[in-house]
Amino acid sequence: MMRDNHSNVNNATATGAVGVAQVTNVAVCFEAIERIQSRHPSLPGIGVFYGRSGDGKSSAASYIANKLDAYYVQATSICTKKSFLESVLREMTIPPYKTASEMLGQIAEELAKSGRPLIIDEADHLAKGNKIEMVRDIYESSQGTILIIGEEQLPKKLERWERFHGRVHSWVPAQPATANDAALLATVYAPKIAIESQVLEQLVGAVRGSTRRTCTNLEMLGQRALECGLRQVGMSDIEQLLPQGFITGQSPKPRSF
Repeated sequence: MMRDNHSNVNNATATGAVGVAQVTNVAVCFEAIERIQSRHPSLPGIGVFYGRSGDGKSSAASYIANKLDAYYVQATSICTKKSFLESVLREMTIPPYKTASEMLGQIAEELAKSGRPLIIDEADHLAKGNKIEMVRDIYESSQGTILIIGEEQLPKKLERWERFHGRVHSWVPAQPATANDAALLATVYAPKIAIESQVLEQLVGAVRGSTRRTCTNLEMLGQRALECGLRQVGMSDIEQLLPQGFITGQSPKPRSF
């Protein structure tokens, strides 16, 4: 009995991993990094992966970072040049030197030596000031592979920094989630129920292809179905399970008392 339970857990985990691995934006992110890594030596090595909030860019990049053994960091709204460099060195498990210029040199040396890509998420925070120039400096000193990730307007924001903009090898737009993506994500977020394809198509349409809201709705749908004793969900079940409809991002209507 114990062996069977353990096997079921492993099978569920494996199924979930396969589901995540095959989602469109995971493939898009993977191809972008591979394209940059295999570039001609004379070509630049920075990629920009951009799209709407909720498109699953961070999840895709985090998954790919694990698969490719890439360094993965997130910029923050309050990061300084020094704190950002320190966060990269923490990811590299390298004790930082005292000055920002020394730390930048440490990062560049590690990228050049290891050949591992560097993925920088939430790069819009770096594009607010000249902190984005640090990324160009790291690239110039290492000639490594760097992928920055940000919102839909990130390419436009980067036009201000001509020297950085000119070193972008690939502009990679994130894609809206499809019904096929929803089916794959259902193996992760609603693994105990079967959801008909028409429901998945309606879901991704309602959330306008948002991966994050697709996942949120799948989890909620799975929980409600199990509470109602259902193992399969079709169109006729939606009104019962989700009387308020899918979560689409619209604010709830004011209540009347």
